[in-house]
Formats: sequence, C-alpha cells, structure tokens
Amino acid sequence: MLRPSDAWPCAAELGAAVMASPELSLKGRALRLLAGREYSRQALQRKLLPHAPSEDALEQVLDALTAAGLLSEVRFVASVVHRQAPRFGVARIRRDLQTQGIDAEDCAEALADLRQTEAVRAQAVWQRKFGALPTDAREMGRQARFLMGRGFSAEVVFRLLRSTETLGVSDAVDDEV
Repeated sequence: MLRPSDAWPCAAELGAAVMASPELSLKGRALRLLAGREYSRQALQRKLLPHAPSEDALEQVLDALTAAGLLSEVRFVASVVHRQAPRFGVARIRRDLQTQGIDAEDCAEALADLRQTEAVRAQAVWQRKFGALPTDAREMGRQARFLMGRGFSAEVVFRLLRSTETLGVSDAVDDEV
C-alpha cells in the first residue's frame, strides 16, 4: 500500500507548511476578534495580553483601534443591551457591563430606557417560564427568586406576581361576579 509520503515526496513538507500558519500580528488578532463581535477595551486587552510582546505595544494597538473607530465602548454597550434586554433586568445588565470595565455613568445612560420597559420584559420572561400565578407562598417565592436572579427589581417582581391582570384574568373574574 502506498502512503502519501511515498506517492508525493514533498507531501510531508507541504503538510508541515500548511499546519504552521504565519503568526498574526497583535493588530491582526484584534481585528479578527472584533470581526466576530464587539468587545470592551478591557475584554479585548485581556484576550490579547498573552500574545503581546509588551503592555505598551498592546496599549498602542488598542489606542489605534479606538482612534480608527474599530473599538467602541458605545457600540459594545449597545450590543450587550440589545442582546440581553429580552431576558434580563436592569440590575443584571448593569452588573455584566461593569464586569466588562464599563463606567457606571455610561451604564446609567444606556440603561435609562430599559427601566421604562422593565415590567413588560419581566412579564414576558415570567410568561415563558411559568405562565400561571403562584398558588401558595412557596411557589411565589420560587417565581420571585427566579425573576430577581434575572436582574428584575423586587418592586417589579412583586407587582407582577400579585397582579391578576398579567394574564388578563381580572376581566373574566369581574364579569362572573
């Protein structure tokens, strides 16, 4: 039986050349990461640090990307808010942004609009997960912990769980009485 190295004398050399792709520059690595999704400066710095020859070189690359408009905290915040808003409350999104190195002021600006829709978003999450009002205190606690774990405020959660209007039940009950 012929082996590939017998049939093609340079096959082993060709395989080694293909496997050893040229090293990407620091800027090339950053661009490859940013092509996939938005990153905060801190997250991109953390990903690139093992490949950087020095911290100064890394800072220069990050500064150049920011100056060129390729690395933007504003776009990163908008991306996170857009991705997480349907599933999480303001507190959870704020915490996620702050762990990514976003200033509290920038978080407050981005989350100001979400506060107005928090009750509607909490109801949508609750409806997908439970769909029925709690029948006892244990079930109410379970539903409340779930929603608060998702970052919805206690006020919104308890207003939602104590309300029969969330399911449109109040009109039917009033008509029957």
